[in-house]
Order: sequence, then C-alpha cells, then structure tokens
Amino acid sequence: MAEVTALGEVLIDFTDAGTSEGGQKLFERNPGGAPANVLVALERLGHKTAFIGKVGDDMHGRFLKQVMDDNGVDTSNLIVDPNFFTTLAFVALSPTGERTFSFARKPGADTQLAPAELDRKLIEGSRVFHVGSLSLTNEPARSATMTALKIAKDAGVVVSYDPNYRDTLWDGPDVAAGQMRTVIPYVDVMKLSDEECELVTGRLEPAMAAEWLLEQGVKVCVVTLGADGAFVATKDGSAVVPGYAADVVDTTGAGDSFWGGFLAGLLESGLAPADVDIAAAQGFVRLGNAVASLTVRGRGGIPSIPQRKDVEALLAN
Repeated sequence: MAEVTALGEVLIDFTDAGTSEGGQKLFERNPGGAPANVLVALERLGHKTAFIGKVGDDMHGRFLKQVMDDNGVDTSNLIVDPNFFTTLAFVALSPTGERTFSFARKPGADTQLAPAELDRKLIEGSRVFHVGSLSLTNEPARSATMTALKIAKDAGVVVSYDPNYRDTLWDGPDVAAGQMRTVIPYVDVMKLSDEECELVTGRLEPAMAAEWLLEQGVKVCVVTLGADGAFVATKDGSAVVPGYAADVVDTTGAGDSFWGGFLAGLLESGLAPADVDIAAAQGFVRLGNAVASLTVRGRGGIPSIPQRKDVEALLAN
C-alpha cells in the first residue's frame, strides 16, 4: 500500500531548449505536473507512492505512464482515456531560471477525472493524501478532488496541499483564490510560495499568511522564499530555514521536489501534523531544501530529482 497518494495532473513540460540552426525556438519534451513530481521525489527518497489522475491515449500519455512506472510510482489509478488529449505545457525560461507557462489544455485529459473513477480504498489506506490546485480549475476534476479530500479526511489520512498557481488556467485571480481556499478546511500540512501568499490568504507577508492558515486549521504551513530558503510555522512558533546555494539552470519542479522532501521528513518522524513542533518542522524543511537545491542544479523536473544518497551527502556537508 502506498504511503503517499496524490491526485492531480501529470503532463508534458516542453521546456526551452535554445534555438535551431534556422533560428527557430526549440522545446524539449519532459515529464511534469506538480503532484507527479512530488511522488517521484518521495520515491527517490525511499517512500512508496501512488497516483490518481488521467492522461490521453496518445504518445504523450503513454510516455508519462512509462516514466512514472520507471520511477516506482503506482499507476494503477492513472487512467489512459482515448477521448481526451494529454495536457501540454510550454515553458519559457528567463536568464535566472524562472518560468512562464503556455498551456494546451482545452480540455486536457487531467481535467476529466470524475468522482466515480476514484479508488476509495487507495485513498483511505494512505498515510498522506496530496493535492494541488490545477485539478480545481475545471469540472469534473474539481468535484473529483473535493470528493477525494472528503474521503481522506473522514478516514483520518493526513492531507497535504500545494496551491501551485498558474494564472492562465483560471478565469481571473478572484476565481482562482475562491477555488483554492475551498481546500483549506481539509488541510493538515501546506506549502505555498511567497508570490502566492496574497492570492491564497489575502495577506502579503509570509508570516501573516502562515498565521492565517494556522487559524483555519492547517497544522504546519511552509512558505517557500526562493533563494532565501523557506518560512515554516506551527502552533508553537515560526522560523526561516536558509536554503542551499545553487547555480540555477531551471527551477521547474524545484518546489515539488522540496515538498517531496518535506513529506519524507514528516513520514520518517512518525509524528502526526498536530504534534509537529517548530524544531521538527525545521528539520523537514532542511531536507526539502536539500532536495530542491539538487533539482535546480540539473535541468529541472522529474529527470533531475535527486536520489537519497545525494541528498544525504549534501545534508552531511
């Protein structure tokens, strides 16, 4: 049985790969999707995972399933649907490794997961159930997400959430904020970026955003701060945990890798989220920072998510 089950998108990231001899932009096909990235990070850290979602019965969908299989993720609940095309994201990179996205998703297969297609026993048998927010943008995936959250909460499964805002997939920021907030009452542990604080919580500063989330019932809240590391808060305090220096090539998947590391730390501690104090939380963040740092030193995303031995070597320095 999986320790961590995630529901959401697995898709193709066509990442900036320079220009052709004729001066045309080149894109490289890479496997992506935030929930899938989190699971691969956990697998490489030694934790069993499973994915719930949908891809098209096309070259890209079959490729994504193979990548997840090759990385040990249980794909028995990844539906290959001949009626829809696998979602594609074209990712342009700035000189600092920051990204802008253009999606081919009208509709994408990931938005077509229906509540009736959920495996209740898989969700109930997991230690952690993880979701993002891209599965909230469209029906029926939105209803499937909310149904799965209710199943997890009723079964006492730890609920993990990473909003992962992509503005072009929403009908405006107000709609996005409203839908993203519907998940919060179910959440035990949550990550968001400093850029998402105001949208998700209405508070601009990470400390104030985290305080608001704790008031809503979240037990451990983490705000990633880019090169400055991460801010973490629990019921008994808060702290900034510095990151590791890295020559940034591509930040794609770094936040997901971070969260995979954080969840690995939580699982290995044996603590319930309500029992995590600030000292323990800082340890989980340090593990996440190490995983993220090694990811951004590569090409980003699934291909460069590090193995456990490399993470431990960095932590030991």
